Amino acid sequence: MTLFQLFKNIRPYVRPYRWLVIFTLILTFIGSLTAQVNAWVLRYTVDAINALLDSHKSLQDGFNVLIFISIILIGKEIINLFIQFGQKFYGEKLRIYLSQDLAQTVIEKVLTYQLAFYSGNDNQPGKLQTRIDKGVESLTRLIQNFFIDILPLFANAIVALLMMFQANVYVGLVGFCIVPIYYYTSRLQAQKLTVGRRAIKTLRENKSQGILSIIESIPVIKSFLREDIERTKQMQLQTDLTNKQMQIRKTSFFFDGFKTFIEQIGVVLIILLTTYFVLTNQMTIGAIMFHILLFNNVTAPIRRLHLIYDQMNDALIYSEGFFDILHADHHIERSGDFSPAKVNGLFELKQVNFTYPNNEKQTLHNINMTIEPGKITALVGLSGAGKSTLINLLDKFYAPDSGQILLDGVKLDQYDTACLRNNIGLVLQKNHIFNGTIKENILYGNPLATNEDVIVAAKQAYLHEQIMNLPKQYETSALSLSGGQQQKIAIARMFLKNPPIIFLDEPTASLDAISTEQIKNSMDAIKQGRTVVIISHSISQIIDADCIYVLENGHMVESGTHEALYQADGAYKHIFDAMARSLNVEKIAKTFEHETEN
Repeated sequence: MTLFQLFKNIRPYVRPYRWLVIFTLILTFIGSLTAQVNAWVLRYTVDAINALLDSHKSLQDGFNVLIFISIILIGKEIINLFIQFGQKFYGEKLRIYLSQDLAQTVIEKVLTYQLAFYSGNDNQPGKLQTRIDKGVESLTRLIQNFFIDILPLFANAIVALLMMFQANVYVGLVGFCIVPIYYYTSRLQAQKLTVGRRAIKTLRENKSQGILSIIESIPVIKSFLREDIERTKQMQLQTDLTNKQMQIRKTSFFFDGFKTFIEQIGVVLIILLTTYFVLTNQMTIGAIMFHILLFNNVTAPIRRLHLIYDQMNDALIYSEGFFDILHADHHIERSGDFSPAKVNGLFELKQVNFTYPNNEKQTLHNINMTIEPGKITALVGLSGAGKSTLINLLDKFYAPDSGQILLDGVKLDQYDTACLRNNIGLVLQKNHIFNGTIKENILYGNPLATNEDVIVAAKQAYLHEQIMNLPKQYETSALSLSGGQQQKIAIARMFLKNPPIIFLDEPTASLDAISTEQIKNSMDAIKQGRTVVIISHSISQIIDADCIYVLENGHMVESGTHEALYQADGAYKHIFDAMARSLNVEKIAKTFEHETEN
């Protein structure tokens, strides 16, 4: 991203605060004029004192000069006090407002993206967080420093250079010629550092993702005693990051020393040239100090040019990732405008093919199936067969590569996405629990529900009694609950939403046997009159289905009722028998027979 592209991207966010910018620019212009006062006062002071000495005047004769100088300098400092306060305050105000707008905009944009965006290898949670945080930080810091440091310094330099030319063209040319040399050196420094800074950006993202992965995987790490492996991985990342940072510092220090040398060459030339003009009576002694101070004002921003380039490069590098997130419009969920008053739940899939983003292997192949409204449809297959992928397509999380998905005779992509999902209840094998109370998490199913509705939903999920035994009851943090209790919260959300279509992806996988039976009884009640699609490796969950579809490696291989499929002696029978053997059904049956005999 170039500097022009950066300001083009940031311009819409600065525009609402244009009056704040204009006021800051006015302060900057006034400040650039007051910054030259010292040079003028010093020249006047030296020349006035020199004249007094030549005339053999006493201290009393120069008292008026001292009073005049004091009034000018103190007055200038008072004006600068207000100018600097205004620049810093309004610059900080602009930074805070921009930070708020940029952060909120990227969050709102991210919420509109389809799941394919998050499936990308470069869009892992830790990396996204780093890009957003560093992007907002570097952009707002650049804008703030532009008005507090960069703009005032360059305004001072331009005014000082013009004054040098006005006083003496030749001295002005010396200052003018030093500037491009210094600028070219700083630009070359920035180019040398850009590659390293990009590498640091990638290393920081990987480090952030690595730390997040450790936190999420800590039980597995400890159970396998793999702390040393994870420590070594992080140490390698940290070592690479440190080496790259040291390499960048080494390059920066070399260029900084060279630029200081160039600046001092300029000072020497100014002293020699002004001394020549003084000796040839073309310039007063005070003009020597006058031009040196003006030259210092010219080189002040040049001395800080590498810092400015550092900030600009950080902004350019991190803004690339930030604006890539912000401008990923091709990932925005496409919504139709069809919003029926009632959804029956008749799904028809015709020759559907699908491949996950960044995945070379096709997941679904030529899927044809019908999900009848008001009935229970089970999806059966080994892990990786494509069962959860089908639910993702039916919920419009992804779009098929080819083929059609119809709901009540209308193409799924023509449905208003919000309307579609409002009619679907989804319970996954692993459901996300938000940082909040139990009540707040259940209310996620219907924010407008009453306390009584929440309690009813919790009772349906067989969670109410457990909640009431907690010290804070429904105000308890949901994250403090066990995995099984958190799964019941997800099921309670679905009960509270009360949709006509229900997708269940291993809904009781993390529950104990008693809880599983309770939830099954409760869900059996809610299934009545609804379209239900269930994925489960539990015999009890699939055996009562009205229709069962069997998948193998993304292909639909069988469909029918439990009895018909079992008698067909195909893929379903092998899976069902494996389920039964895993439950040790024969021994269970003998146990029941023995109990009956007694």
